[in-house]
Amino acid sequence: MMNVSLPGGEVDMLEVSKIAELRRQLAAALRLAVRFGLHEGVCNHFSVRVPGDEELYLINPMGVHWSEITASRLLLVDGAGVVLEGSGVVEPTAFFIHTEGHKARPDAVCILHTHMPYATALTCVEGGRLRFVHQNALRYYGRIAYDDGYNGLAMDAEEGERIAEGASGGEDIIFLAHHGVVVHGRSVAEAFHDLYYLERAAQVQVLAASTGLPLREISPNVAAQTAKQFADLAEFESSYHFAALERVLAAETPDYRD
Repeated sequence: MMNVSLPGGEVDMLEVSKIAELRRQLAAALRLAVRFGLHEGVCNHFSVRVPGDEELYLINPMGVHWSEITASRLLLVDGAGVVLEGSGVVEPTAFFIHTEGHKARPDAVCILHTHMPYATALTCVEGGRLRFVHQNALRYYGRIAYDDGYNGLAMDAEEGERIAEGASGGEDIIFLAHHGVVVHGRSVAEAFHDLYYLERAAQVQVLAASTGLPLREISPNVAAQTAKQFADLAEFESSYHFAALERVLAAETPDYRD
């Protein structure tokens, strides 16, 4: 296999192709987050760990609105935060949350952090938890960690590590008190699929609670059984969901792939 030089070392052409694919997928995820109202200003951040022995990440640059993101505008950075490809800088909290998150979870190819409104609302109420009252919520049964110790902005590696430790049990979702959520995925498709349905589940819960009527919990046995069904389908379901969303995106705003 032919090798080419990239910042951080040599990679073969197969890896170059994979990086290009990850760029396209991450750009799509950022554009789709705008479409579904999961973004916030020019804040929040998505990252992907680049395959290979080097510690390399793709991440959105600071100050660029997600509706402006294209594959080529994503930054390639190393484990020290040095920008190796792309124009711009990494937002400090993005660097610490994502690099420490990827180190803590080597299986997490993609990490998404947002302040999406309904899920974040659950982090702002006393005892806020995702309740298992709707089918979509069962996707996350046994997969959620809660960080109830808000410490301000994640401006150093220590705070990034503390947040990452919240998922030390292998949980894919972390609810950050007074802050937002972090989603870990084995692919961009799986991470975005989880992000999308997490917000939908939180939205249904908030709407149901707004009626003033008691929430009706699904029994633990049924919840666990359904969660396994979702887990068995996760790779397949997320791949066709994300592919469908990319087709819509490509038809309407194909420039995200540039």
